[in-house]
Amino acid sequence: MTAFTIQEVARRSGLSEPTLRYYEQVGLVGPIDRDENSGHRRYRAEDLHTLESLACLRATGVSIEDMRTYQANRTRGQAAAEQRDLLLRHAERIEAEIVAQHARLGYLREKAALWEARDRGDTAAEAEAMRRSMDAAVRLRVLR
Repeated sequence: MTAFTIQEVARRSGLSEPTLRYYEQVGLVGPIDRDENSGHRRYRAEDLHTLESLACLRATGVSIEDMRTYQANRTRGQAAAEQRDLLLRHAERIEAEIVAQHARLGYLREKAALWEARDRGDTAAEAEAMRRSMDAAVRLRVLR
C-alpha cells in the first residue's frame, strides 16, 4: 500500500496542511490512517484522489456543506442526478458572478474613458463617455 505524508498530499492537492487536518476533522475525508510509531498521518491513494476532487470544488467556491453533500452522494453511489444538480447550481452562481464582474469592468472602463477624454479636452468624447458610464452604473445597480 502506498502511503503519503501530509506534506506530500498538501503538495499534490494544493491544499494546505491545516486545511487537510480540518477536512478530516469535519468528516470530508478520513479517518486518515496513522503511522504506528510516530502517529503521523498516512494518506492512501484513495484519500489523495478524494482530496484532489475536494480541492477542485473548493477552487470553484463550493461550500463545506455542499462538499459534504457531494461526498455523501459519492458514497451512496447511484446519485448522479444529485451530483449533477449540485454542480449545476454552482455553475449558475459562477455565471451570475461573471455577469456581475463584466458589469463592474465595463463601468470602470467607461469612467476611465471619461477621464481620458476630459484630460484631452475632448468635450464630445467626454459627453459620450459620461452617457456610457451612466448606462454602466445602471447595470451595476441591477446586479445588487
